[in-house]
Amino acid sequence: MSRAFIPAAGHDFFLPLYDPLWRLLGGERVRATFIREAGLAAPQRILDIGCGTGSLPVQIAATLPGTEVTGLDPDAKALGRGAGKAAAAGVDVCWKEGFGDALPFEEGAFDRVVSSFMFHHLDLDVKRGMLREARRVLAPGGALHLIDFGGQTAGKDGALARFLHSHESVAGNLDVELFTEAGFGDVREVSRGRFLFGRYAHVRGVA
Repeated sequence: MSRAFIPAAGHDFFLPLYDPLWRLLGGERVRATFIREAGLAAPQRILDIGCGTGSLPVQIAATLPGTEVTGLDPDAKALGRGAGKAAAAGVDVCWKEGFGDALPFEEGAFDRVVSSFMFHHLDLDVKRGMLREARRVLAPGGALHLIDFGGQTAGKDGALARFLHSHESVAGNLDVELFTEAGFGDVREVSRGRFLFGRYAHVRGVA
């Protein structure tokens, strides 16, 4: 792809370390809770925008047989790792290379759109574009479920969290107005939490 993007681990060199670090920090537990809270179930058609190395799509497919899961990311190397995970887990996931603000899918193609800890990498215009595209590809009554850094959890982040996000668009990252501007209704914060990387929240919007 000619368009610039931030790789799943921030740099290709760190890609092999990305999954072990997330497991160490409880990433699988956070994803399992996210899947449950999002109400994902067969036979839904589910799109993960910015799937990185594919952990969330593979976990959805393995946890919920009968779902049709698609993982989209601009990083071909990360998608390759995702395909390897899916093969090892014995599940089917459709992998697509592309950007969240220019989805290569028809209107109403999915029942659920999810995204996990990717949104904060985007600048404001791209965030707005991604939300509009997520709304476009959702079938009526479908929902976007987005988990990322931010939210309204009280208290200050630790030194590591402040360092990691000092150059990223975390301020206002999960602003409800961004979702309503994109055409989502019944926008609400489903849950919130905190770990070493900082505060995070799960936000839902209905098409």
